[in-house]
Amino acid sequence: MSTGGTLIRPRPINESQSAIENVLELTQLSDIDPDLFTNSRPLWHPPGARGIYGGAAIAQCLSAAQKTVPENFTVHSMHCYFILAGNSEIPIIYHVERVRSGKSFATRTVQARQRGKVIFTTTLSFVRQNSGGEKKVEHATEMPNCPGPVEGMDDLDHGGSPTGPFQSQRVEILNNDSPHPHTKKCRQWMKARGRISDAGGHEAHLAALAYMSDSYFVGTIARVHKLWRYSAVRKGNTKSSIDEDVLKKLLAMDDEDLKRVKFVDQADLQRIRRLRNGEDVSEEEPPPEIGMMVSLDHSIYFHNPRDFRADEWMFTEMETPWTGDGRGLVFQKMFSRDGTLIASCVQEGLVRLRQPGDSKL
Repeated sequence: MSTGGTLIRPRPINESQSAIENVLELTQLSDIDPDLFTNSRPLWHPPGARGIYGGAAIAQCLSAAQKTVPENFTVHSMHCYFILAGNSEIPIIYHVERVRSGKSFATRTVQARQRGKVIFTTTLSFVRQNSGGEKKVEHATEMPNCPGPVEGMDDLDHGGSPTGPFQSQRVEILNNDSPHPHTKKCRQWMKARGRISDAGGHEAHLAALAYMSDSYFVGTIARVHKLWRYSAVRKGNTKSSIDEDVLKKLLAMDDEDLKRVKFVDQADLQRIRRLRNGEDVSEEEPPPEIGMMVSLDHSIYFHNPRDFRADEWMFTEMETPWTGDGRGLVFQKMFSRDGTLIASCVQEGLVRLRQPGDSKL
């Protein structure tokens, strides 16, 4: 019987684990099938979003698959599709299929289901450690030079809550004044809050990285195009990317606080400042406004999967080479604090503008 977001009543928070480990904890349904898992705790539904935070499905599918491969196998890639919006009030069942278990590579597929319907699916490939041979072809792009993170400072993430499972700090958009969106780069620092337990092993760090990799990923398109994203939720299934409650919180902040919010850009700041001051913006030419923005697919290539800690600062840089026909593509590179490239990610998302005549509440 469902207990509101979980199939089994959640256990007390494990104080020996980090927040992100508790969020991503799975329960194995071994009495039914050893390859069935379910979320142990309710999943986060971002304000104004159509469903649960996509990073949770990505990370929990990875966690489930990792439990079905030998210890000396490590994930090197996963390719995901978002099928339906997940409901945070309904448990998710993860079914792992052992497609192939070879000497050097293993393949797993995972389907995430709610009420019998597939909401998310992914195929993962694992490689045996040190199977590449003694001599290797090696190269890696270097981490860009940018300001480092500031200890003790945390952007308002997870709907304005400072207690989410990870911290993030926005860095100013590179080439933000360029008229060419494809030349801009959105950058941020992020890390899991607290310390990931030794018992979690490298698997916990990989799951945490997967969770954080979806942080404002497709939102890169809105940022480089300077689209307005803070209107109230409309009728029907189409929602703005940020709902009215978050807009109210933004209007209550002063300029210094607003500058630390990673999803607020300079164009947003100017308009929020005018709204906060009670200025009449009704006759202004309204900026283009996001009508719907959701992820369609998500790929991660893990480059140094056992050589980083997700509870230490990681740098990410995102850019979008193309947007059109109601969709957009974003690339992301993720580096450890010492400059090691640890993952490359690709995401395509649905990006539709609010059209004239769309109804409001």
